[in-house]
Formats: sequence, C-alpha cells, structure tokens
Amino acid sequence: MKSIVMIAAGIFAVAATGATHHPTDSKLNEQTRQNLSTAMHGEAFAYVTYMAYAEHARNSNQGDLAALLEETAKTERFEHFVEEARLAGLFGSNAENLENAINGESYEIETMYRKFAQEAERAGDHEVAQRFEEIRQDEVKHRDAFITALKSVKHKTASGLR
Repeated sequence: MKSIVMIAAGIFAVAATGATHHPTDSKLNEQTRQNLSTAMHGEAFAYVTYMAYAEHARNSNQGDLAALLEETAKTERFEHFVEEARLAGLFGSNAENLENAINGESYEIETMYRKFAQEAERAGDHEVAQRFEEIRQDEVKHRDAFITALKSVKHKTASGLR
C-alpha cells in the first residue's frame, strides 16, 4: 500500500509544481509561494494517504473509521488544497489548465516514469519497474486525451469569437 500512496502523491506533486504561474501568483512573495507549494503537496499527500487508509479500514470491517478517514481526506483535497491552489494562482482558463496538464503528463511520460522504471530495473526491482512502465503507458493515454480536449476547447473558443 505504501508504494501506491507514494506513486499517487508523486503525481499530485508533479501536477502542483508543473503549473504555469498566473497573474495572482506573480504578486506573491517568493517564500509565500514556496509555502503554498509545500502546503499543497502536504494536502495532496494527506488526501491520497487517508483514502488508502480508508480502503484498508473498510476491508477490515471498520466502516466508521473508513468514513472518518474519507471525510477528513475530502476536507484536505476539496477545501484545503483547492483554496491554497487558488491563492497560488494554479488555475487559469480551461485551455491553460489543459496545457499545464499536458506538460505534467509529458514530464511523467518522458522523464519521471521512464527514469524510475530504468532505475528500478537496474536495481533488480523488476515488479516495481514493470509497474512504473504500466503507469507511464496510462499517462500517455491521459496526455493524449488532454491534447484532444485542448483542441476542442480552442475550437469552441475560436468559434465563439466569430
């Protein structure tokens, strides 16, 4: 379970750090910007971790504990992370958001998961290497879907201007 949590948290981290800075962001003090980034990473990691803990609790017939963990996880993600991301200027137009998502997925495909898989394979951790490669292939699908969506968003925007 730890590896799943670490992988998911890594994805959140790439998404959060790969964002283009928007106008709100440029007005922030550098330390404040770094603190927001650190806070968002913590909230994203807490969300993924608590959801994994909730699943484990549910599988252990601890429904009340699962509900507590899920409710807390939702607060971490849908309140804390979202508000910090807004303050950091993480959100832009739909086209900008898709471009940021494409950049994040591309980094995962071309650099992060490729390197992780190679390193795990060299270390003899074949199962981990295989899983990193499987995830990398999933990220290709995500990126390609975002590229298609971006074309659609740009087309709709261009059509609306006529």
